Amino acid sequence: MKPNKLAFALAGLLLSPAVATYAQTAPPAGNDAGQPPPQSQNAQELQTITVTGSALPRVDVETPSPVVQISAAQIERSGLKTISDVIRAISADNSGSIPNAFTAGFAAGSSGVALRGLTVNSTLVLIDGRRSASYGLADDGQRSFVDLNSIPVNAIERIEVLKDGASSLYGADAIAGVVNIILKHDFKGLQASADVGTSQKGGGTMRRATFLFGGGDLNKDGYNAYLSIEAQKDDPIKVSDRGFPFDSADLSSVGGDNAIGGQPSLRSGSIYGTVRPGTLGVPGDITTGVADPGSVYQPLRPCGPGTSLVSGDANNPGSYCAQNFARLGQIQPESKRLGVYGRLTVKVGETSEAYIGASYYQNETQTTGAPAQIQTSFPNNTNSLALPVYLSNGQLNPNNPFAAQGKVALINYAFPELDNNGAIDNTNHNLRVVGGIHGTFGEWNYDSALVINHTSLDVNNYQFLNYAQLLSDIRDGSYNFIDPSKNSRATVAALAPTLNKTSTTDLQSLDFHVSRALMDLKGGSLGFATGVDLRHEEQSDPDLNPGNAAQGIGVAHTFGKRTVGGLYAEFDAPLLESLEVDVSGRYDHYSDFGSNISPKVGFKWKPFDSLAIRGTYSKGFRAPSFAENGSSEAVGFAGYTVPDDFAAAHGNDFYTRRYVIGYDSIGNDKVKPEKSRSYTFGVVYQPIDQLSASVDYYDIKKTGVIAQADTSAVLAAYYAGLPLPPGTGVTVDKPDPLYPDAMARPAIVAAPYVNQNALRTKGVDVDLIGRFDLGASAKLTSELTATKIIRWDLTLQDGSTEHFVGTHGPYGLSSGAGTPRYRASWANSVSFGPATITGTLYYTSGLKLTAPDQGEGCLSTNADGDNLPASCRMASFTTFDLTGSYAITDHFSVNASVLNAFGRKAPFDPFNYAALNYNPTYAQSGAVGRFYTLGVKFKL
Repeated sequence: MKPNKLAFALAGLLLSPAVATYAQTAPPAGNDAGQPPPQSQNAQELQTITVTGSALPRVDVETPSPVVQISAAQIERSGLKTISDVIRAISADNSGSIPNAFTAGFAAGSSGVALRGLTVNSTLVLIDGRRSASYGLADDGQRSFVDLNSIPVNAIERIEVLKDGASSLYGADAIAGVVNIILKHDFKGLQASADVGTSQKGGGTMRRATFLFGGGDLNKDGYNAYLSIEAQKDDPIKVSDRGFPFDSADLSSVGGDNAIGGQPSLRSGSIYGTVRPGTLGVPGDITTGVADPGSVYQPLRPCGPGTSLVSGDANNPGSYCAQNFARLGQIQPESKRLGVYGRLTVKVGETSEAYIGASYYQNETQTTGAPAQIQTSFPNNTNSLALPVYLSNGQLNPNNPFAAQGKVALINYAFPELDNNGAIDNTNHNLRVVGGIHGTFGEWNYDSALVINHTSLDVNNYQFLNYAQLLSDIRDGSYNFIDPSKNSRATVAALAPTLNKTSTTDLQSLDFHVSRALMDLKGGSLGFATGVDLRHEEQSDPDLNPGNAAQGIGVAHTFGKRTVGGLYAEFDAPLLESLEVDVSGRYDHYSDFGSNISPKVGFKWKPFDSLAIRGTYSKGFRAPSFAENGSSEAVGFAGYTVPDDFAAAHGNDFYTRRYVIGYDSIGNDKVKPEKSRSYTFGVVYQPIDQLSASVDYYDIKKTGVIAQADTSAVLAAYYAGLPLPPGTGVTVDKPDPLYPDAMARPAIVAAPYVNQNALRTKGVDVDLIGRFDLGASAKLTSELTATKIIRWDLTLQDGSTEHFVGTHGPYGLSSGAGTPRYRASWANSVSFGPATITGTLYYTSGLKLTAPDQGEGCLSTNADGDNLPASCRMASFTTFDLTGSYAITDHFSVNASVLNAFGRKAPFDPFNYAALNYNPTYAQSGAVGRFYTLGVKFKL
């Protein structure tokens, strides 16, 4: 059997004696394992059960909107140790999701969830129903989101996932849905745990410890207080610890190209360097080197450890030192997490409670990578850099082997001894304080809270060359290329100084809402809720590279602040015992762009006790981020090919080969919110108490999608010599050394953000659960969740439509992970006496290696234009996690897990740019390999 078929077979054989179903209900706090609470058909008074997506306390927690709960017990049984892993395992998480492994992105060191594939800025993440401050860096320099790594895990009571638009209650950003992390209301006793884990293939060792203790009985003592502490350290997994194809850019053995480092034709040099004799196109300008006709490459110094001498390469005449820089990278970054959360709750009279909760979470991510290359395209072109014949003091250049011949030496070089090769060190500090009071006053329920949230992100980047210092070191010979070991620490530090900044975000909010039953209807009481909230948001994200002093890194800064006020109301009308109608609406006013109204209507009809039919229709919006409408600018990079006539004017020389161009997106204070309309329609069926199922269809359309203005029009005007569109610009590159009088190629294209596109997505969610008594104190719980995306289309300003489902697009989005048509998980848990065993199967469908936003046809090809692989597909990925726990006593238990128990390998994906030859968004566990954990837990 193939491994994926074996995984399905064993999971079914061992853990699934029956097909099971999952009810989309959100139980009240404290109800373990997602068991629905007892319901009274004759209940008329509202109870204190509030479900995400409604402001009303309810007796029946099954609302017109689909809501799925993940309890603390389910999280523990999954074997997943971070909130990021738990939430991103949701089947509805799709295109635009940000994995921890993607450390080369704008928002390195973070993780985000993207329900329905609508990117991280269209899924609202709440903690106890209230907003949190965004991460200090914007995804792709554009999208704001809440970092999942900054949320306390040990104090979680449950997670509620609303898979429906909810702007009518929560305001902006709740277009695709809401993830609400609900922390413990109170806790008595003591719990402590310790876990350790490591991968079978080496690296990634995990150490985790948690501590939770509290005391006080609210009813007897009038107070409760508890404190939660958690710490985790994950070691890096080196690329060199994994085999092919994750450890090499040489894909010639599977029909691809050899893109291994050190090749001058790829503008790459080894740490031993490669040189070629030539002249300067512009006398005295060492950035205008032109190779002598017929000249060949040679190593600057003999090849050494970690490289191999290559000669006879038609693309690189002569010889060079090949170096596999991929092996210096990481499959998984090193991360350190420390979190503290405390809460004090006190009784106020007989019917109210006041509380204050405070959390501090610190998350540090460190990565390493390839050394800095002397050749880069941005912000200054050093592709034709040459070592001069004479140093600035008139001395013959000792670094130039052709100096005695009066020739400059065009050089390709990777700097070997710079500190922290290719490293990023991001440390995010998140401080959040929440205080509030809630309870009843007469017939009214009320709730109010103040939130103060501050994040501070310390960013340190290494291995970026200072352009001015590089030229100075070459001209005066300060840097020794022949024997780098002789370079002083001061020389090295000046050449590649640490780039650092501190980015902050702030959120302060105050809210108050009330609810009550207004009157009796045929089906029960007419519920009413209304509320008001006020918040202030700020972001300060300065440039990491002010003045474009460093090579290989672009501009990215965001500054903004605004005040937001909102007023909302909700009516829930049980018109009949079998029919409920819910209507809600919200008015928001933003100080930076104006106002918005968001309505929603939903219904739930139960023609039979075992069957419910539900649906919703809503309008929502996403407020422009500060990166989009503030004082902001961000330069992203992409491969670019010049037009044929431009290349012909330059003799199709080296200057016209495909290169990296910068796209400068500029904030526009005239940009308006994105608007959405969405509807859902679903069926919930529970034929017996042990089995229930739900199927929900959704359809979402966004208009006024914010994107950079059409850069193709800007480039077309540039090449034609016409005036550029208003608000746009082109920064040109250095002239072609061979054709200095010809038009220079564009280096940066600048255009503002505008509301220009429309997006539509629709799909189906299936949620099933079954609970069975197997006798002899044995029980089985089986849960299946699956999502199918039927459609995910982007309509551009010119009226054309791009279809993304099942492809690697939108490729320009975040990690370029693609849009899988299917995602699913199936968890089966058997408990017998003190033991519990859980097996969870995860599935993500394959992708075509095409991307409509990048062109037509298979975009993963070799130099001959042949598809790579021949099928032009990334295979589906199935993995199986096995976990178990055993209670030795009432106070002490042990647990163990084997994640990716069948050792499934991540499918080959040469088109992904977030990792080497695999897709980390959906198949990270396949690159990590089989992972073992062992833990102990003590409680009193």
